[in-house]
Amino acid sequence: MTVSTGPVERIMAHEIWVVIGSVSLIVLLAGVYTFMGVGMSMSALDMTRMAGPIGEPMAMGPPAQWDWVYALFVFLMWWVMMVAMMTPSAAPVLLLFTALKRQGKQKAQATSLSITFLLGYLLAWMGFSAVATLLQWLTEIAGLANGPMMTIDSKPVAGIVLLAAGSYQFSSLKAACLRHCRSPAHFLSATNRRGYFGALLMGMHHGAYCLGCCWALMALLFVGGIMNLYWIVGLALYVLAEKLIPYPRLLSRATGVALIAAGVWLTTSSVL
Repeated sequence: MTVSTGPVERIMAHEIWVVIGSVSLIVLLAGVYTFMGVGMSMSALDMTRMAGPIGEPMAMGPPAQWDWVYALFVFLMWWVMMVAMMTPSAAPVLLLFTALKRQGKQKAQATSLSITFLLGYLLAWMGFSAVATLLQWLTEIAGLANGPMMTIDSKPVAGIVLLAAGSYQFSSLKAACLRHCRSPAHFLSATNRRGYFGALLMGMHHGAYCLGCCWALMALLFVGGIMNLYWIVGLALYVLAEKLIPYPRLLSRATGVALIAAGVWLTTSSVL
């Protein structure tokens, strides 16, 4: 016996696929932008091939001169990279948001409201990208980072970043933000707002939780190489795993132990 779908179900399915297609296109374009290293001296593939051990990047030419144009390109590099890395992990809450709006009074605007929600989510990561750009500039002028390779070139400093990221995995703030990220239905019911501005605020709110959950992990890019594809893909997959697999706290704590151990090894090996 075949089960026919009504017009409402077909419309909902169509809108869900429109959202999935839009998200996939955004991730694809952001991934290509990051891979090509637009505005940078080398592509991400080149930097990945030339990556050295943690804290010991390959010696390159003189660092880039920071001006407002270069700073803008570095900011865009960070933000577009965050778009590519973090948008897939936002897909569950985005799809549920679309389904909920389709069943409410704003069903005619469900798709556009969902894209607005995603924009708000990405605006939260834009704020992180601005801070990351500032930190990259400060580490370079302080002589703590290799400008051309965009990575920390001091084992003790890299070790401290690993220790900080590992310790944050055990924090109550990390646990609270992760719970919100893993419970999209609870989040949407507790923060529901009407209209496009409401969708934008909801997206920013969810992005703030995601940022609170993942900012320390993203800081590891300074250790492994900001444009190192292995670290970019690995961190993106890890963030997705934390939000989807059962018992995420076990994964977070195990990762914290590994990061702390690596940080201790780096800091002690540099003085022995």
